[in-house]
Amino acid sequence: MIVPSRALPALVLAVLTAAVTLSGCGSVRAETQNKIDGRRLTIFISGPLYGASSVSGQAVVQGAELALRMAHGHVGPYRITLKPVNDANIQTGTWDPGLTTANVHAAMLDRSLIGYIGDFNSGASAVSIPLLNRMGIPQISPTSSAVGLTQGGPEASPGEPAKYYPTGRRTFARVVPSDTVQAAVLARLQRESDCQRSYVLDDGEVDGLDVADAFGVAAKRAGLNVVGSSEYEPKAANYASLAASVRQTGADCVLLAALTENHAARVTRAIAAALPEAQIFGTAGLAESTYVDPQSGGIPLGIDSRVLITSPALDPMAYPRPGRRFFAQYARRYGNPQPAAIFGYEAMSLMLNAISRATEDGTIEAARSSVVSALFSTRDRHSVLGTYSINAHGDTSLNRYGVYRVVAGSLRFLKVMHG
Repeated sequence: MIVPSRALPALVLAVLTAAVTLSGCGSVRAETQNKIDGRRLTIFISGPLYGASSVSGQAVVQGAELALRMAHGHVGPYRITLKPVNDANIQTGTWDPGLTTANVHAAMLDRSLIGYIGDFNSGASAVSIPLLNRMGIPQISPTSSAVGLTQGGPEASPGEPAKYYPTGRRTFARVVPSDTVQAAVLARLQRESDCQRSYVLDDGEVDGLDVADAFGVAAKRAGLNVVGSSEYEPKAANYASLAASVRQTGADCVLLAALTENHAARVTRAIAAALPEAQIFGTAGLAESTYVDPQSGGIPLGIDSRVLITSPALDPMAYPRPGRRFFAQYARRYGNPQPAAIFGYEAMSLMLNAISRATEDGTIEAARSSVVSALFSTRDRHSVLGTYSINAHGDTSLNRYGVYRVVAGSLRFLKVMHG
């Protein structure tokens, strides 16, 4: 069954429309602010620094800080400043479109701005990309994987990706494979797990909707029997009735496409209780300690053996030598990393590399347009993630995801799968 593409959540659409309207004169301002005066360049990095997903948001920032430290804080004579900004509401602990918009406007007002790392999740990127695009600002997301941010097709929503690029020129790239790859991996994983009747649940966020739609396409290609799909209410008091409705379908496998902050652990507990034999599959947004560790509010230990999670992050030993070195350096400075940390490191490393190529190692004037050109000319880059290129859409050539079991409240790497 192919789940029909759905539009962005109403709140995101409202903020996105207002944001684009506010930047209506961006083409003029972009021309005047393209070149950066002085020898200080600023890179903003946006993500959730409060709430359940803050463990991953902080890890992305720390990874970026480590990359900048390894570059000694400079590109030639240019001194690079990293400015982290939070997009999560302190009261609710969830990402906030208004805060995302405020972060972008704060960045655009900084005359030393040379690049923007973010956003962490795809909903936030859907808000930030058009604003930054109007100003010609190079943007690299460490973790946003929604297909429609860069490409159209059956997995994307109407108008994607053109609506994110009002200038007609691409300025957004990412270092993680898109949800087309993740969905293909999930479909193969369910076939290997002998799933006979699969059900799909999503949290209504852009990331959840996107993976659900992409999985519908991949499941049909893989010959999986998808018996139903639905969107759950992240603010519901309990999920017993939802779990009962899933049980009535006779599902033996349930895919949960969600962010941890949207009561994902509570939904999982309800599903596990109502379907005691079902296998549960989680998407990359759940690959964090606050979902898998009961002491951090995660799922109970009793259902660990039934849960598999996909993530673009791999086991340290599955990476080339630079990747293994990153994990050792990160652990010495910050402790054991969340899976997202390595993508924060690579997003910053790629941005620094683009700045270096655009300025010929700091010997010529820094201009945002030149950094954008350098970013999209990235070919056969040797990195902590392995060797990859960035295509004209802004996507990485990497096409693999890691598969994890949950064991004693921790993620345990199982294997690599290619989409």
